[in-house]
Amino acid sequence: MRISHHVCFFTMIALTAAGAAVPYSLSAGDWPQILGPERNGIAVDEKLADSWPKSGPKQLWEAPVGSAYGGVAVAGNTVIVFDRREENETVTALAADSGEQLWTQGYPSTYRPQIEDSNGPRCVPVIQDGRVFNFGAEGVLAAWDFKTGKPLWTRKTHADFSPPDAYFGVGSTPVVDGKRILVNVGGRSKAGVVAFDTATGKTLWSSTNDAASYSSPIVMTRDDTRHALVLTRFHLVSLDPATGKERFRTAFGQRGPTVNAANPVMIGDEVLLTASYGIGSKLVRVGKDSAQTTWEDDPILSSQYTTPIIDNGLVYGVDGRQDGGSVALKCFDPEKRETLWTKPLTNYATLIAADGKLLVQQTDGLLRLVRLDGTQYDELATAALFSSQTRPLPALANGRYYLRDKTTLRCFDLR
Repeated sequence: MRISHHVCFFTMIALTAAGAAVPYSLSAGDWPQILGPERNGIAVDEKLADSWPKSGPKQLWEAPVGSAYGGVAVAGNTVIVFDRREENETVTALAADSGEQLWTQGYPSTYRPQIEDSNGPRCVPVIQDGRVFNFGAEGVLAAWDFKTGKPLWTRKTHADFSPPDAYFGVGSTPVVDGKRILVNVGGRSKAGVVAFDTATGKTLWSSTNDAASYSSPIVMTRDDTRHALVLTRFHLVSLDPATGKERFRTAFGQRGPTVNAANPVMIGDEVLLTASYGIGSKLVRVGKDSAQTTWEDDPILSSQYTTPIIDNGLVYGVDGRQDGGSVALKCFDPEKRETLWTKPLTNYATLIAADGKLLVQQTDGLLRLVRLDGTQYDELATAALFSSQTRPLPALANGRYYLRDKTTLRCFDLR
């Protein structure tokens, strides 16, 4: 079975960090981490147009970018780009209204891909409490001052924790909870997941012997209990984010040439997991210190790396793989395990929800605007934003839509 050469870039998890003085506070229209404010692909307080002219939505600006599979993060009027330029992984701040460069920083990178062709990072940068965090393709975790780009600290997690080589380099974006940044390192000797101090980079705790995945962790509260839910190579694991103590685990994934890449998503007090390669989906009820499988189902949704959208209790997901076979957008009822409708797509796609609508971004550059409707597929508009491959995750912040291909970042007005 062949694995997609580009699955890893979507396992980029982004987070929220807490800490010291805050030169900028996150607000409702920001996209500060992977998949938005709550890491679920849902934009907050956005008002989108119901249709576009035949020429598509207005392009506001474009800027050159380096190699990467990660999308951008946005806070206020600043866009953070994480990419590879020549022999450096770089973090660059651009003005959201113009694309003008505000600052850029970087460090040397020797990462060479083993299977696919990109030597750039896979993870989305994270903006929180005046800091920018990035996790590079060879395991460099770094923090920068959001306003100035001043370097704050760096950790070389592969040197410190010796994880085995992965198919596509590092691809799981860390998550921040309080003053801790939790990283799916996949290291040896109880260093599967490691917590670092967001202010200093100091190791706070390490836990599990699990290998890393390309899925990004989430943090949630259930029965007054805080859970860091980390989908590793073969398990969904719940950890106490304060101490690293394991609360529970449940199996998910298969050995062989497979990956876990979509992020876990919450549906009430249940978490939905999905993967391709014959794995399918699993719905798990989260208790205080236990997990109970509600159902497991392959045909209902097998998503290679796209994280599903949850709206009014219904699931909107992309079924299939980008490296071959059919691809479809599906809407299903997870309680009844009933597929409500299916729409074949011409290419693999990722999803963002906002203002009662679904942005279906195909990897060939075609954007579909679809109404969130559990009764039918209702397409409002389409636009070809690129004529090249657009695999990195898009972002939506304050009506601006950010999309990149291998060399160019474009900003469009969707208001």
